[in-house]
Amino acid sequence: MCSTGSIMTQASAKNTPAPRASKKELLVAVTADVEEEGLFSGRYSADCAVRNVALLPRLAPLTRELGFPLTLLCTHAVLTNPESRVTLARMRDSLGAEIGAHLHHWSTPPFGPEASPPVPTDKLPTELFRTRLRALLRAGQDFQGTPLRSFRMGRWDLKAALRPLLAEEGIRVDSSVCPLRVFPNGPDHFTAPSDPYWTDPGHTLLEAPVTQIPLFPWTAGAFYATTRALPGGDAFADNFHFWGALSANPLWHCSTLMYLAARLHVERGGRALCLFWHSSEMMPGASPHVRTERDADRLFARIYDFLRRLKEDFAVRPVTLSALPDAPEARNFAERGAAPGDW
Repeated sequence: MCSTGSIMTQASAKNTPAPRASKKELLVAVTADVEEEGLFSGRYSADCAVRNVALLPRLAPLTRELGFPLTLLCTHAVLTNPESRVTLARMRDSLGAEIGAHLHHWSTPPFGPEASPPVPTDKLPTELFRTRLRALLRAGQDFQGTPLRSFRMGRWDLKAALRPLLAEEGIRVDSSVCPLRVFPNGPDHFTAPSDPYWTDPGHTLLEAPVTQIPLFPWTAGAFYATTRALPGGDAFADNFHFWGALSANPLWHCSTLMYLAARLHVERGGRALCLFWHSSEMMPGASPHVRTERDADRLFARIYDFLRRLKEDFAVRPVTLSALPDAPEARNFAERGAAPGDW
């Protein structure tokens, strides 16, 4: 297996773009859902392993060489595991990583008999959801001594009715929206914007969607309108992200298409970019995308190469998720307007 340093050196030597006369500004948040293994297994349990967390230090070059602080959105299983806490402390103290919250409600106390797949969050009793959310946030504060301010709901399963509960618990930034997706029996995020927006007039909670855009904007609107008129339209609408969308997710697209997504996003007026992946996807054998050590090496190189190209072609300001509401651009982020969907 190649070392991380040699991989990053090789990635840096390839595909170096020509200098640009003027660079457009772009806020960039690099996030990872740090969670137990089992993402692709269909198993939902309170006692899944979290061995993958030990691989997080492989991401150090993203911060030390490129200057991107990481936002690590952690589940309860991660925040309460002694070995994982050592790794998280190393990432926070040595690399300036932000520790945020990632709620897998089925693996957060109080435990009970869970369905498979788990009950959607909007079908949970509100008090049970609130209790599990507070248990997660307590675990985070116990770990680092200060409240967690950023959040992402597992499986994107956060409907608008539950967002006020996040603000009540001190969350400033949510990143539970994935544009151009419609989740059967879950939220409809298809028409959500790709840039951050305020979820309420009082600007208490900023939504920072993961960056996913339509290759051609007109196709998205037409496809959504057509499929919503069909029986079972959710499943049809969600197919769009397979063929009509570009994203900054290194497991969904190659670095070239990730870069194209960033370019188009900025050209269409985007001011902030949010990319993500799952920590378990970094561990060989834990996902269908990363089966071998070589696959893992390619993943790290892809992320590094993408972020390097962004810095070369844009006036990038790397930020953690919780820093977004305090950025000068935040005052100009739109408010959630009247539009279909639950975002």
